[in-house]
Amino acid sequence: MPGISRRSLFIASTVGAAGALLPAVSKPAAAQATAEAACAGSYRAEYHFTVPDQWMNDPQRPVWIDGEYHYYYLYNPDYSTGGTAAGTAWRLATSTDLVSFTDRGIAVPKDTTPNGDVWSGSAVIDTGNTAGFGAGAVIVLATMAPDDVAQAQFLYYSTDGGRTFTPHGTAPVLPNPGVRDFRDPKVIRDEERGRWVMALAENDKVGFYHSADLKSWTYVGGFIKGGIGVLECPDLFRIRAADGTWKWVLGVSANGKGSGLPSTYAYWTGSFDGTAFTPDASDPQWLDHGWDWYAAVTFEKRDATGTLDPAARYAIGWMNHWDYANTTPTFECDGFNGTDSIVREVTLKRAADGTYYLASQPVAGLDNHVSRTVSLGDLEVSGSRLLGYTGTAYELTTEITWEQLAGAGMQLRRSLDGGRHIDAGIHDSYAYVNRAYTTGPDSSGRWQESRSPFDPSSRTVRLRILVDRTSIEMFVDDGRYVHSTEAFPDPADTGLALYTIGGTAVFRNTVIREFAVG
Repeated sequence: MPGISRRSLFIASTVGAAGALLPAVSKPAAAQATAEAACAGSYRAEYHFTVPDQWMNDPQRPVWIDGEYHYYYLYNPDYSTGGTAAGTAWRLATSTDLVSFTDRGIAVPKDTTPNGDVWSGSAVIDTGNTAGFGAGAVIVLATMAPDDVAQAQFLYYSTDGGRTFTPHGTAPVLPNPGVRDFRDPKVIRDEERGRWVMALAENDKVGFYHSADLKSWTYVGGFIKGGIGVLECPDLFRIRAADGTWKWVLGVSANGKGSGLPSTYAYWTGSFDGTAFTPDASDPQWLDHGWDWYAAVTFEKRDATGTLDPAARYAIGWMNHWDYANTTPTFECDGFNGTDSIVREVTLKRAADGTYYLASQPVAGLDNHVSRTVSLGDLEVSGSRLLGYTGTAYELTTEITWEQLAGAGMQLRRSLDGGRHIDAGIHDSYAYVNRAYTTGPDSSGRWQESRSPFDPSSRTVRLRILVDRTSIEMFVDDGRYVHSTEAFPDPADTGLALYTIGGTAVFRNTVIREFAVG
């Protein structure tokens, strides 16, 4: 969605800060440095996707066309003059490896019809010419809200491979039935039944609709879940686990802060009969436990020949949050506001108790962009250990092992005096990322530390942490738990330290990789 006025904002109590357990680490006044003072260096990410200029928010599900992924995202070229209220278009970038992207400009323009700007939706390839625009036409179904009142779904089509789109008239293909929240259509093809299926965000419900031609839609039912905020940006797909089990997955972006839950991508595994989704459990799981992985989308994994992998999907999320969407030095320093997470590969796994969950790892294409590798080997730590490595953008992998320990982790983007840093690691029964000791987007102080479950009896944990100029992404063990958090450390804060609390640990096979992305 394009504007903060169109999102519901939520306030809840903060969780505790494990970083406060570290010795001699009080939050300094210097951590509140102004954006102007911090502009001695760039805040543009080294290897994450960023908007070329102005403003970006919701990712739109990428589609595979002519040997490359077409990635559309909401873009506001008038952000500098009108803010988020100026509204969004769809801008396009293409990629073959989902690490390096080529900007293709605006694909679905705003304000070219009386309906105004274009919000979130989805693109599909109409291989069977069901809509009548030609076999292989790219069809976009997106929300628009004429006069910023009644949200409805409108159709755009492309006959040039998804590069430019034309509106299909000015009337909605799915009018608003008289409700406030009615947005973010996600369309998939149900080949088994010869029809299209739409999942639509309707407050605390995901509505399901059928269509034969993408231009006329019929409501058939819905999935209701309260207690995790207004549901947005729904997702619906089928995936196969390594044991051969197939599951349908229903996902939504949701703000669960008020219930002490994440504010990212909630999902349910279950079954879908083409009309109704039946979850395996009533409560959702979360694909990310950080603060800043919102409006995320998953999409098909295909190889260079276009062959579909049924056992994996890719995912990408907006690394920001509507609670503080405009609080960033990137615009003042670099002329843009909009950074995405790294693309992830998502797989379905079976837990020891027989339930299924989604696990994530950074896209394998990163391996082809490694510019430097620093192997630090096995490092024994008792208390704290400052490393000689410095940097603002890198990947750190390690396996921490111990016999008796309260906690262990890393101080990332550490200042010379040790007063500023971002903490990432484990403590007692949870893994965490804590941004309280650096400059961050949340002036309220509520949302500083994110947590996910961890079993300390294992006495080992594998961490893979992606650090970039304004972001931290921590993948725990097999990636069932991930923490994505934006932060704005001073560009001069480049140090790295390891620490333990209440014991000694060995950080085994510790490796740092840097990336060069053209």
